[in-house]
Amino acid sequence: MSRSKPIAVVSGVAVAAVLLGVVSYTATRPTPPGAAGSSSVAEVSADPAAGVYAELEAYARRDPADKLALGRADAPVVLIEYADFKCGYCGKFARDTEPVLIDKYVDNGTLRIEWRNFPIFGAESEAVARASWAAGQQGRFWEFHRAAYAEGAKEKGFGKERIAALAKEAGVPDAARFAKDSEGAAAREAVAADQQQGYSLGATSTPSFLINGRPIAGAQPLETFTETIEAAAKTAKAAKSSAGASTPSSGAPKPSAGASQPSAGASTPGASQPSAGASTPGPGAAR
Repeated sequence: MSRSKPIAVVSGVAVAAVLLGVVSYTATRPTPPGAAGSSSVAEVSADPAAGVYAELEAYARRDPADKLALGRADAPVVLIEYADFKCGYCGKFARDTEPVLIDKYVDNGTLRIEWRNFPIFGAESEAVARASWAAGQQGRFWEFHRAAYAEGAKEKGFGKERIAALAKEAGVPDAARFAKDSEGAAAREAVAADQQQGYSLGATSTPSFLINGRPIAGAQPLETFTETIEAAAKTAKAAKSSAGASTPSSGAPKPSAGASQPSAGASTPGASQPSAGASTPGPGAAR
């Protein structure tokens, strides 16, 4: 499992550290009295091209071997989700919104979804996060994801027996390997890497998203995601066309063999917060 990519520009790090908190406030602040017909969703999606930060696009791994990702590695749009299996709003997104995005955008090659484990509700959250990673090592992450987010699943808890039952429901073939992998160092390191990436963005609640460098906080309505994905796809297509236009045609003069070449935050409706007693490491915590 590859670790999160560092952002090279110092100013980019500073931007990334506060964005989700800012977006969380902007997206969900109360409607002023008397502002009939206005909505927090309109504030998020009124200008889908706004709030896109190139530095944050570097967080997409685009690794063809990533077992916790869905869709083409070279898809023009990447949605990264930071989520906790004990988060009710994450479950709502998984049941109501994500399947639509898969049918509409993943299946036609427009969208790639990359999952990041971001457990914030204590020991059971950590355990089921590791278990999801272990299921992924046997090619059953998304089946485990579906089972863990089924209606009423989180109310049953995520103790050892329950996790084993979810793995069986998900069709994980080797139960002994699954149990061993769930408690292994590789699972712990993978979850810690995902957590650190989320904290570096300033994420404090779940679910939190990045779509081609644009942060979205909370399980916003479907339209927020579709508008953002379509705007990102349009931008990516324009950038690709522009790059193609600037590339010399096959009939253009080529350099000679000796020619030199260039070297290659706040409580958010639609987002879950950790309880006061939950053990939640801070941004600099080592896991």
